[in-house]
Amino acid sequence: MQKIRVVLAGNPNVGKTSLLNHLCGTTLTIGNFPGVTVEKKEGRAFFQDYEVHFVDLPGIYTLEFYTSLDEKVAVEYLNQGEYDVILNVIESPKLERDLYLTIQLVQLNKPMVVALNMSDEAEALGIKIDETRLSELLKVPVIKTEGRHGKGVKELLSAILTAHHKKLIPKLSMLPVQSVANPEPSTFDFTRLAQGLAKEVSQKSLIPKRNLSDFIDRLLLHPVLGIFFFFLIYYLVFKMVFDLSLPFVEFLDGFFSNFLSKGLAHLLTNWGMPEFLVEFLGSALIGGVGTVLTFVPTIFFMFLFITFLETSGYLPRVAFLMDRFTHRLGLHGHSVIPLLLSFGCNVPAILALRVIPDLKDRLVVMAMIPFMSCSARLVVFSFFAIIFFKNPLFVILGLYLLGIFFAVLTGFVLQRTLSKKELSHFVMDLPPYRFPSLNMLFRILWLHLKSFLLRAGTIIFAISVVVWLLLNLPWGEKNLENTYAARIGKTVSHLFSPLGLNDWRIGTSLIPALLAREAIISTLGVILEEEKAEKATPFDWKQTAKEELYSFIEALKKGLTSLITPYPSLFDTDDEAKDTQTTKDKIRGLFTTPQALSFLVFILIYMSCMATLATIWKEAGASYALFFFFYSLILAYLLSTLTYQTSRLILS
Repeated sequence: MQKIRVVLAGNPNVGKTSLLNHLCGTTLTIGNFPGVTVEKKEGRAFFQDYEVHFVDLPGIYTLEFYTSLDEKVAVEYLNQGEYDVILNVIESPKLERDLYLTIQLVQLNKPMVVALNMSDEAEALGIKIDETRLSELLKVPVIKTEGRHGKGVKELLSAILTAHHKKLIPKLSMLPVQSVANPEPSTFDFTRLAQGLAKEVSQKSLIPKRNLSDFIDRLLLHPVLGIFFFFLIYYLVFKMVFDLSLPFVEFLDGFFSNFLSKGLAHLLTNWGMPEFLVEFLGSALIGGVGTVLTFVPTIFFMFLFITFLETSGYLPRVAFLMDRFTHRLGLHGHSVIPLLLSFGCNVPAILALRVIPDLKDRLVVMAMIPFMSCSARLVVFSFFAIIFFKNPLFVILGLYLLGIFFAVLTGFVLQRTLSKKELSHFVMDLPPYRFPSLNMLFRILWLHLKSFLLRAGTIIFAISVVVWLLLNLPWGEKNLENTYAARIGKTVSHLFSPLGLNDWRIGTSLIPALLAREAIISTLGVILEEEKAEKATPFDWKQTAKEELYSFIEALKKGLTSLITPYPSLFDTDDEAKDTQTTKDKIRGLFTTPQALSFLVFILIYMSCMATLATIWKEAGASYALFFFFYSLILAYLLSTLTYQTSRLILS
């Protein structure tokens, strides 16, 4: 099978990745370019006995210069890389702007295919593009495509084979015979040629159709109304995440504790399995990993709405809207996007900083990101806030705001010490609003959810196994106070006495939390499963399954009906005592309210996880990563101590 290597080139936000998803499907992979930290998407398509290998380059506006590492990699790859065909993706509604880059790509003397993407949006705006005429002028195939739905993908593959076989190198007679890679500066006016080419191949209606994006922007980018809508949108996101997920979290908590754990123990006992294995599966697997998996609904809905805001075109508007505020910190508005992405996960948010051209700006925002509450922290916040506080929503919201406050404070201090410089102008291209393809939306969502599940199945499971072993060593020791886990926990707890966290079980849970925040819950789940000494009771599979089914139906009804209320369901809590043995009920007796608040503040402030630390290490160096680690640890220690001592006096 012959192979063809194709690079996707184009301006930012033209839909290259959407086309790549339709072209490659499940073969799509994400990695880094050799020797650098810039991310690249690759995939393969099999067409007419050919294997077509695609590489999606970062978006660029020109080959003449670059302002970020991403753009540098893209320009150097186009000038020096080994590939057979350029797939030049153009955003049809912005034809004139994108033709500027197209004209420069012509001078690379490589076979080319042009994809007029978002052709449906251009037609909706009254813009008609004659792709046949453009093909005649450029001497290469020009295909109209719709990245959201995959329209034109087969035609693109056929055109790529044709361009490769016939060596269809684009030519424009009015261009000088000169390579863009030539170090001598060019005096040729590419802008005027792009304007002329666009007029030649496109027509606009005399009465332009109303642009829906412009109409919406009048509201969402308004200096006053825009701020109001920003908080309204994120309030609704926050509300829907909890209203939809909380009933299912409660259902899964009961499912793992009352059905799966007891049912598995009953089954294994009847099969004559050794008590050691029964306890291991019940404590390490169900008590540890199962407890974390109860928060899959929260992770699912959090990433669903964040991905929707990102792919719909709203997040770039937030960067534009917040530019006035970030200017006071000495930063550009585009630094807001990584900060918002960090609510999902800190690691990809740090990687997203590569688009910021100035190194010092990247370092400042990099130090701000770990203070933003990621989805892993949200799992812990939700778990503890629902157990210990009458109004858990206020507590969770307060923790989010506290993290944002220290992120801003850290950025403010660093900007005036580490990075004293003049702020350059901020220019951002705003993509049109669009409803993302559900296929694309759930494909991206699955990548995030799969990452969470893999972490639960590997890191958290490994932590649960280690904790369970430590709780059972030395072998035969029945008193948990004398186990290795208790000895380690007691040593750590002495250090955390000023924070009120002097219980060895709490101290033990803070150790694996460095690897993953969710491990806090799994560790406590394993410890408390070991502590309980329940007598074997008859287990009715049919009756218990029926109860769980009713519980699921009730969770579904509760989640849907809560959406019609104007305030989140977390405002309402059930204060009635429950005679159950779920992990939540066991943890309720482990903390006082001041201890729980101190614990949450500590979890919020100190370094989110080792993956975040490793990413900072890779992106900014060892010294910067270690500096931030100890800075966040000391700050967390002091702030948690203050929180505990103050709340204890107030609540006493």
